[in-house]
Amino acid sequence: MSDLFEYYSDIQQTAIDWLWYPYIPRGKLTVLQGDPGGGKSTFAIQLAGRLSTGKSLPGEHKTRSPINVIYQCAEDNLSDTVKPRLLAAQADCKRMVHIQDPEEMLTLEDGRIEKTIRATGTGLVIIDPLQAYIGGDGDMQSALRMRKLLRGLASVADRSGAAILLIGHMNKNGNRKSLYRGLGSIDIAAIARSVLMLIRDENTPSVRYVVQIKNNLAAEGLAIPFRFTKKGTFHWMHPCHIELTSDGRQMPTKDGKMLHAIECLKELLMSGDRKSSDVFDALAAEGISRRTVQDAKARLGVTAYRREQCWYWHIE
Repeated sequence: MSDLFEYYSDIQQTAIDWLWYPYIPRGKLTVLQGDPGGGKSTFAIQLAGRLSTGKSLPGEHKTRSPINVIYQCAEDNLSDTVKPRLLAAQADCKRMVHIQDPEEMLTLEDGRIEKTIRATGTGLVIIDPLQAYIGGDGDMQSALRMRKLLRGLASVADRSGAAILLIGHMNKNGNRKSLYRGLGSIDIAAIARSVLMLIRDENTPSVRYVVQIKNNLAAEGLAIPFRFTKKGTFHWMHPCHIELTSDGRQMPTKDGKMLHAIECLKELLMSGDRKSSDVFDALAAEGISRRTVQDAKARLGVTAYRREQCWYWHIE
């Protein structure tokens, strides 16, 4: 066997292993990009929370085993911000890992990443945000430097089998295609096997979508919606199909508002039957019209019954 080359006939074929099909492959790099303040970190923490406790993810119908997750965050304090968010996401903090770097700042090429993955048996590494871990002069526009950094990190993922999720901000050029709006060199998106983009619903600001805009390993998945309630809680919603413009904006549609109404109505009735008047009042506070509530009622198969001269709504 030559040290210089090998024939493909000698290479053993293997299947792609998925942490979350078809969004996050194991042993590969995935990028999540979006506008600052759009909810990327919140989504990542909620994702980590479910994985650390073995809960299924949207679109799944299987039982999971809990995994360890490295969540490396550079922009928030660990004790007063990150840990409270993890607890709010019901994460198992005994499975949540942070690489200490009090003296020497961690970078993407730092050997501590692979050492910690192996020492803890980590299944997912989240780098939040990517920009904070470039090192050197922090120049993300240098194609040569970014290619070298990310190829090295991709090799770490491949050797360890861990999925690595890189979170990055998008630039402000809304005229460019969504894949090219990630901040920094296009090599970041090129080396990643999956690229996800977080956008706000055009009709309902409390609703966000994580949309897959690149997938080298499988067909692109449905959009994953979630919403923030007025109480500040996070609520997963059912995967759905949405249309995007070339620059990554949501096409005008009523589906987002209907989806929001369905989820609000379901959440309200899951705690018990409610008077129809109370339902209309509660959803009106969410900006949902009576007609949309009625349509959502029909889609959910909500039934109504009369008791003590009042109408009540019930969901199975």
